[in-house]
Amino acid sequence: MLNALGRDIPSHLKPFVNSDDYKNHKRRLISKKIKQSKTVFLSSYKEAFDMFNIKDNQTLSFHHHLRNGDLVIREVCKLIKEKNIKGLHFAPSSIFPSYTEMIDLIMNENITNIHTNYLNGGVAKVISQGHLVGQLIMNTHGGRARVIESGDLGIDVAFIACPSVDKFGNGSGAIGKNACGSLGYAIPDLEYAKKVVLVTDHLVEELKEYQLSSEYVDAVLVVDSIGDAKGIVSGTTEITKDPIGLKIAKDCSILLDKLGLIKEGFSMQTGAGKTSLAVVSYVEKIMKERNIVGRFASGGITKAYVDMLEGGLFKKLYDVQCFDLDAVKSFNKNTNHLPMSSSEYGNPFEKDIIANDLDFVVLGATEIDLDFNVNVTTDILGNLIGGSGGHSDIAHGADVTIVISPLIKSRIPIIKENVTAITTPGQDVDIFITERGIAINPMRKDLIHKLKDSNINIFTMEELLNKTHSITGIPAKIKKDDRIIGHIEYRDGTVIDVLRKVHDDYIR
Repeated sequence: MLNALGRDIPSHLKPFVNSDDYKNHKRRLISKKIKQSKTVFLSSYKEAFDMFNIKDNQTLSFHHHLRNGDLVIREVCKLIKEKNIKGLHFAPSSIFPSYTEMIDLIMNENITNIHTNYLNGGVAKVISQGHLVGQLIMNTHGGRARVIESGDLGIDVAFIACPSVDKFGNGSGAIGKNACGSLGYAIPDLEYAKKVVLVTDHLVEELKEYQLSSEYVDAVLVVDSIGDAKGIVSGTTEITKDPIGLKIAKDCSILLDKLGLIKEGFSMQTGAGKTSLAVVSYVEKIMKERNIVGRFASGGITKAYVDMLEGGLFKKLYDVQCFDLDAVKSFNKNTNHLPMSSSEYGNPFEKDIIANDLDFVVLGATEIDLDFNVNVTTDILGNLIGGSGGHSDIAHGADVTIVISPLIKSRIPIIKENVTAITTPGQDVDIFITERGIAINPMRKDLIHKLKDSNINIFTMEELLNKTHSITGIPAKIKKDDRIIGHIEYRDGTVIDVLRKVHDDYIR
């Protein structure tokens, strides 16, 4: 049985390609998971470790909704170091620069294997240099939900940072001193981990609305602080002022309009980078001029989309993660700002996921190659700097997938003959937009036909590559190390690329 890439799906996952079978499988697992006893309330991480007998070679999971402001994973790491627990498999949905305590645990072999969707900072550096003795497995957001729900990734204990919890053990991200909004990435951990600990700094009598149900919660740990919600805004959420970025964004909006994609009832998603937000701004302008109302926008939600919802330009927002504090406030107060789990967002074995209902998406790239393969996982030397997140999920699901980038960044060509690592395969990418022209995937003959009479500058990827080399020259070949430190999984479990240790010549 082949997947969308023409590759064989792992044999143990083939029964789940029929989504009814997958739903029945999930129902069986959840019925085994739902606890019968009352939730226990704890006052220290040590109590949680003792209660669940956390020991060598177990798997612990975490979510990343507090991003750089998360304190829960850091406190757990401190206790692991103190107890010198070895051989742990860590499964955080993403890893951020502030998670510095993980570095010593990797170097000391307390952590030996990692599943994650995205990583950067110090942890990414030590793994790139080959210090993780086991393997790094990179999933997509939807793929992580799939790997947990299918049983491929068994979690012994999930520590879920939760901004508010009530006396029954229900949890919400909408309120509390560290409110972070939707908790979509924590839902698979909640429902499928053997044991679940909600960690909160805001205990209330009763929550009228909640995303995390007490029926899956084994313990609530009440602490002074789960972190700092201001750390959610770990990147910029401002529109670019760079002329090149603005040109790319404007050209993207013109292209979307020429393709007839900005129309009544359309749906969209973009990244949260400066140029992507400029695209949102241009699309918003067109919508206002023509009185167009979209059906929904989705993904990690920012103020830009909140403003469009409140201005009546979208009927709904589907939110798996809030990217700024304006989105957090909106999530709490606006009934049309709706949560979704990572499974509902992009799990390839689920029916009716949001990713498959998108008319178009606009995404970024660290590299793109002649076959439209995109890399957002490493830099050109192989240093880990990111990961798919939802990139591959929505690229596959959307009707039209657009990748935007300057042709050259810091004197380095973005287009390569072959990318350093494949994050999103070229079969899922339709259009590449740069300040010097646009390339359309030859497989999308329908898009090429629609634009044949337009005045848009359309080139082949080879022509754009030659343009780049005429400016930068042909880059020297990068040395590759033989040691494999991990692999990148496509959404359905297919391995689409390997990750190699950074060559010793490039380690600083």
